[in-house]
Amino acid sequence: MNVGLRRIAVFCILSFFSVWTAVPLGMSSLAERAAKNGMTLYWDPLAQNGVLEKNGHQISFSAGTSFVLEDYKNYVQKEAPLVQNGVLVASDSFFSYVEKFFRGDDSENGFRIGAILIDPGHGGKDPGANQTHTIKGKKVDVREKDITLNVGLKLYKMLKAAYPDKKILMTRNTDVFVSLAQRTEIANSVRLSSNEAILYVSVHVNASLDKKASGYEVWYLSPGYRRQVLNQTVSGDKNVDSILNDMLEEEFTTESILIAKFIMDGVGAQVGSLSNPRGIKAEEWFVVRNANMPSVLIETGFLTNEKEAALLADDSYLQKLSLGIYNGLQAFVTHFERSRGFTGK
Repeated sequence: MNVGLRRIAVFCILSFFSVWTAVPLGMSSLAERAAKNGMTLYWDPLAQNGVLEKNGHQISFSAGTSFVLEDYKNYVQKEAPLVQNGVLVASDSFFSYVEKFFRGDDSENGFRIGAILIDPGHGGKDPGANQTHTIKGKKVDVREKDITLNVGLKLYKMLKAAYPDKKILMTRNTDVFVSLAQRTEIANSVRLSSNEAILYVSVHVNASLDKKASGYEVWYLSPGYRRQVLNQTVSGDKNVDSILNDMLEEEFTTESILIAKFIMDGVGAQVGSLSNPRGIKAEEWFVVRNANMPSVLIETGFLTNEKEAALLADDSYLQKLSLGIYNGLQAFVTHFERSRGFTGK
């Protein structure tokens, strides 16, 4: 199973249980034993999902099931920890298994970003939002499809120079029409190695009936939207595969949130007071809903705002904007690859 990126730990770190809490015979507190063996435990008591991490490797599990995932890649039949008497516990055989796994060969380079797909919104017969403004005494037709392509090409050039070992791709690099379905099909068909993942970055420009509306924002898929992200049967059991799909979907969502935050910070550092940050937001946009990977959609500004439209028509400003997006992506890639794909704190 090629799942690419690892789960970002939005899990709360499990605190130690009080000494008076009863632990069933033949079982041990997972939190206490993990700490003694230098492992970090992340536990989500609501979802009943957990991750054990050590030396850049992870074992993820859903409490009470008969399987675990090694490094979010290998499905293994193993009795997972479970909650008994209010305590997350595991058997001696489970501890023997995880200790052996974490002592394993560490010669591999770990997980990496194998590809980044840039998606300039609209194009060809679809201009997207557009508005005519008087800029420096001249009538200028400011079109979304032109701005997104300009930013996309600049971002492509920066990423290509920085990462010659990665696939840097675009859904379009000229003024052509590409349907929404074609865009996500391109993303989902990129070939990757088993330890690689792809990032999807869609670039757009905003518009509003409120001519004063301005600023940039980054969107990710709403956590409430459920989708099928596993592209194959893993276990042969529909119930097990459903749990695996939910775990992977949560991973993609939390990773997308982190990417969005890095991009917001990167753009803010470059454009400063020229434009205002509107934050990161959740929505079920088609491209992020149907791309089976961490994905974000960037709204670079409002072309219906006369002042911001002038900025979006200025190539030097778009250079700043593109550099900000690039810096955000680079920060995420560095953070991810240095941690061998596990970005928990």
